[in-house]
Amino acid sequence: MANSAQARKRARQGEKRRKQNAGRRSLLRTRIKQVVLAIEAGEKEKAQAAYVLAVPVIDTMARSSLIHRNKAARHKSRLNARIKALP
Repeated sequence: MANSAQARKRARQGEKRRKQNAGRRSLLRTRIKQVVLAIEAGEKEKAQAAYVLAVPVIDTMARSSLIHRNKAARHKSRLNARIKALP
């Protein structure tokens, strides 16, 4: 347990940040999953619309260091390639 005032404050800040990150991570996964589900259903227009919504979320999470920028680029690239491959 944190004993000093500084350590107690850092523990409070860490818990607050953990909860915020959990919500943001959930949003990120949801947006990616929406694109993947549309791709698997074979609905190109729906997949493109979901991708347009997912890209700013992915970029925001990379900017806030929730995920690495290379991981964000990889997600965007792979999703876009899968959408383009749809008939």
